[in-house]
Amino acid sequence: MQKQTSRSNFSGQLGFIMAAAGSAVGLGNIWRFPYLAAKDGGGVFIVCYIILALTFGFSLLTTEVAIGRKTAQSPLTAYKKINRHWGGIGILACLVPILILPYYCSIGGWIFKYLSIYLTGQGNAAASSEYFSGYISSSFQPLIYMFIFFAITAFIVYCGVEKGIERYSKVLMPILLVMVVGISIFALTLENTGTDGVVRTGLDGLKVYLIPDFSGMSVKEFFVILMDAMGQLFFSISVAMGIMVAYGSYVRKDTNLMRSINQIEFFDTLVALLAGLMIVPAVFAFMGEDGMSAGPGLIFVSLPKIFMAMGEIGNIIGFIFFLIVAFAAVTSSVSVMEAIVSSFMDYFGFTRKKSSVIVSIYTLIVGGIVCLGYSSLFFEITLPNGVVGQILDILDYLSNNCFMPLVAFLTCILVGWVVKPDVIIEEVTQGKYKFKRKWLYVVMIKFIAPIMLLFLLLQSTGLFNL
Repeated sequence: MQKQTSRSNFSGQLGFIMAAAGSAVGLGNIWRFPYLAAKDGGGVFIVCYIILALTFGFSLLTTEVAIGRKTAQSPLTAYKKINRHWGGIGILACLVPILILPYYCSIGGWIFKYLSIYLTGQGNAAASSEYFSGYISSSFQPLIYMFIFFAITAFIVYCGVEKGIERYSKVLMPILLVMVVGISIFALTLENTGTDGVVRTGLDGLKVYLIPDFSGMSVKEFFVILMDAMGQLFFSISVAMGIMVAYGSYVRKDTNLMRSINQIEFFDTLVALLAGLMIVPAVFAFMGEDGMSAGPGLIFVSLPKIFMAMGEIGNIIGFIFFLIVAFAAVTSSVSVMEAIVSSFMDYFGFTRKKSSVIVSIYTLIVGGIVCLGYSSLFFEITLPNGVVGQILDILDYLSNNCFMPLVAFLTCILVGWVVKPDVIIEEVTQGKYKFKRKWLYVVMIKFIAPIMLLFLLLQSTGLFNL
């Protein structure tokens, strides 16, 4: 079933860039990128990520934005318009944000909680090793903060494309960038004498973060880092989850698509690198090599300890940091919700209001279940990739380890071999705009990207390990 609805548009190229960059610059960049960079030895991960962003990420981003603009449809219906036999990709692409939104809002609630702590000058309390686990395992607070976070997300989506998503992205993204740059510079000035008597500085951490060290690295270790960097790109540029198809459908036909994509690519990579600069040098200065292996708990467990060690200024820095993360989380959650709302509007012919209400009810129910997954609904399960997790981890595993690589792989097969790359190239060059990396795009979408994605999919599902 598909009903035609009137379609909103971004006001111009800047509006699209800010909205798409806002989607890309989310928890994937501010939270996930730094801990992966720290875990994978800094410089090696950075080199792999940048190369992949300019090749693999560029190809997927270009494909999804072009599909969206060509069809003027959301992900649920766009793929069927490209080829009527391949509409199943749209169902998978729509399922990804449906799985992500509830647990993303739960994590957004965690961020708002920490923001409130530093706002009220109680940051030292968060430095306790048990604070984070105590908070998420409580019954009511996670539900309240999740609701506040989602209410802001839903309000922006409800306001629409130009008056909601574009307007708030134009305000939030410049503020976010200024704050990220400021905290990054501050992190480089840090100096600390550890309990072992060794003086470590932020600049020492910068070297670890940026300079690749391949010495003693096995092929297996490098492959793991490469797969981590490729998996991170899904989060960083918001591909394989329907978002860029939805945003592409709001882009005017007279917009220079390739220039916009290049700017989104640059902006996203810049913020990802700066996010690492905010965190990794500070962690190294105060915690040395041990702090580099903190994993997903890096910003909720390790950083509060560092802010406390900074003294009185630590509370201010902590507040600014979590404000940055909150801005990034909201802009991304807006894009995730928009991918679902726009799909319901296009497929069922619903109004934006009706679609927003339906998605809101679903998100609050499932998001509540996710929050309670650490308290009254707690259980543990070992996933196929070996991770022991709860409800949030199950949703994360299904969306990120299974469906996202699968959506990207099938998209490459569809565009590379079924409808052929010319379908995308014609859309990108519409208006006689140049496609300077056309040769790279064709090689990536037909050959290299599908092979890499197949390896990632097999590894993510635990079916292949070196």
